[in-house]
Amino acid sequence: MRASRATAIGTAILCFGMAAQALLVRRLDGWRGEGRKFEEVLYVSSPKLLKHLSLGYDGLLANIYWTRVVQYFGRVRHQGGGEYKLLWPLLNLTTQLDPQLIPAYEFGATFLSLKPPEGAGTPEKAIELVRFGIESNPADWRLYYHLGFIYYDLKDYRNSAGAFLQGSRIAGAHPFLKILAAQMAQHGGDLETARMMWTAVYKTTGDPMIRANAALHLRAIEVDEDVTRLERVRDRFREHRGRAPRSFEELVAAGFLDSVPLDPRGRPYRLEADGSVVVGDPDALPFIEKGLPQGYVRSPAANRTPAP
Repeated sequence: MRASRATAIGTAILCFGMAAQALLVRRLDGWRGEGRKFEEVLYVSSPKLLKHLSLGYDGLLANIYWTRVVQYFGRVRHQGGGEYKLLWPLLNLTTQLDPQLIPAYEFGATFLSLKPPEGAGTPEKAIELVRFGIESNPADWRLYYHLGFIYYDLKDYRNSAGAFLQGSRIAGAHPFLKILAAQMAQHGGDLETARMMWTAVYKTTGDPMIRANAALHLRAIEVDEDVTRLERVRDRFREHRGRAPRSFEELVAAGFLDSVPLDPRGRPYRLEADGSVVVGDPDALPFIEKGLPQGYVRSPAANRTPAP
């Protein structure tokens, strides 16, 4: 008898809670239809309280809130963009209610990181959101993928490379994450790490195109290191002689170099009149960051992967 009574009370509470949620959603829609600002509507901001109110239906309530996130973002953007004041609070509630709701991290991070008026322009919140997603879903490599690109947009290449590299170590991760990690390390000037990653890609891939691409990146790293070293030699000559060297032949004759330096393809580097060190044929060395002649624009043909 007592069990039946408890069940009846529980059922009544559940029905009341679901009815209250439905009335709340309807009331919110009614207020919006009356022209009131959605930002002025009071809503529950505590995930802990919402969990109690959901009566165990956390996942259902999370999906309701996720629907609200999409509707809210779409409405604000359709109206020309704005501050998206409720975007982060709604996303935080959604993911706290259901930490395994992966689309909320993937799309929510995009909504947060896009520059205004297309998005909220708050990449730091996007990072916070995705990092919580990773903490709650450590075996999902896709979250590391999204995190890496958020850091890339911020030009934080070191953290971008780290995110891609961590994701690449997860079982079942797409092999392309290793390539992205190597590219970010190289782009950020961490040549030693980039060389290690590209060497690993070169030795482990079975795809001939990826292997050729890795070889080109390794050549580019070699060029970047060569140019840095030759610039130091040039500077030492200037310190000793009080002027810039006129050519690499002069540096050889003065004992600063053993021979005229060659790039990885066996072609001599050039020393320009302004003292800059450049490669003789930049089109043959895609992906290099240094050694490009002033005003150089890569030709369309050079964007294709040449034979290694």
